[in-house]
Amino acid sequence: MKIPRPEDIKEIFDAYYPADIKFWVEFAKAIECRTFAKNDIIKPYNKIEKFINILVSGSVAHFVPYDDKDICINLYYENNLFSDYLSFISQKPTVIKTLCLEDTELWSISYQHLQMLYAKSDQSLRIGKAISDIMFIKKQSEQINLLTLSPTERYLKLVKERPEIFQRTPLKVIASYLGMAPESLSRIRKKIS
Repeated sequence: MKIPRPEDIKEIFDAYYPADIKFWVEFAKAIECRTFAKNDIIKPYNKIEKFINILVSGSVAHFVPYDDKDICINLYYENNLFSDYLSFISQKPTVIKTLCLEDTELWSISYQHLQMLYAKSDQSLRIGKAISDIMFIKKQSEQINLLTLSPTERYLKLVKERPEIFQRTPLKVIASYLGMAPESLSRIRKKIS
């Protein structure tokens, strides 16, 4: 497992909040390295999220239950920050499950460690804002796409922006994430090719 260096963490966050490397030294000390196998559940339904995670390798998805199936609401790949953020900030259970789609390595910071960093400096609070901004930007963009693009447009956008997803993620999960049935995704793929 790759051990987090302050420079690695700074690089991930710089797009949202460039902070001095000395802060990332403290942040890196609070990181816990965690590994999971494909199909492992990182956070079960109706449990409390204890971590903010940086995805070092692999892929994970958030699911919510609907009738007798799981609906994919988020997909994450390398260098993505993820968490069941509603549960994390409220420290209450939610109906979101986090599942590994591949063998996965994470750098995780616990709720308790993040609170301790916040108490140490104002800079830490700005990093908390950056975490919140990252989560909000990703979720808001996904919601806008789901509400304003047709199924075909959503598929084409995903192909253009993240073509590797189709080699790494089961089509039924991609279909769920795009808000369509697997059969609809198959029809769109056939029509386009």
